Amino acid sequence: MKQLLKEREGAVPASVRSDLEHIFRAAYPKVVGVAARVLGSRDEAEDVAQETFLAFGRTSVPAGEALGWLCVAAAHTALNHRRSGRRRATREEAASAPAGVAPDVAETVVARDEHQRVRAALSRLPRKQAVALVLRHSGLSYAEVAAALDLSPASVGTTVRRAESALREELNRDASSR
Repeated sequence: MKQLLKEREGAVPASVRSDLEHIFRAAYPKVVGVAARVLGSRDEAEDVAQETFLAFGRTSVPAGEALGWLCVAAAHTALNHRRSGRRRATREEAASAPAGVAPDVAETVVARDEHQRVRAALSRLPRKQAVALVLRHSGLSYAEVAAALDLSPASVGTTVRRAESALREELNRDASSR
């Protein structure tokens, strides 16, 4: 009964980390940014960030390793979300597609199509490469990517270059199949 009263009074339940609010405030923009790079949607990225922080709240990851853990978890969650949501997104886009495309809208449609192609190709890469690429292009340093993925800092560059090469191959394969 005391626990229930504490929770109703706004106290943090015992099963949630005491440092969660501080870590959330510090890391939220970066976590949303990582997810948004994969998904291309701020709204979906915020949903992924919420899932990621809920999972983090139940961990015992040291506060000093929180940002790396959160960014990797956000990338993984976003990739999973992207893979599972492909069919739904295709249906939604088809339903909202304009009947006639005006010249000023054409550039937007082409850019959106290109972003979708890149995100789809990214989701076909090996998980570690995709996550390394997303983290590096989200602004994490080589050292932060290395710590987050348990790599040596020297191998981050190689992993990112291989991921970029694999992404180009996927994009070329996609372009030749059109």
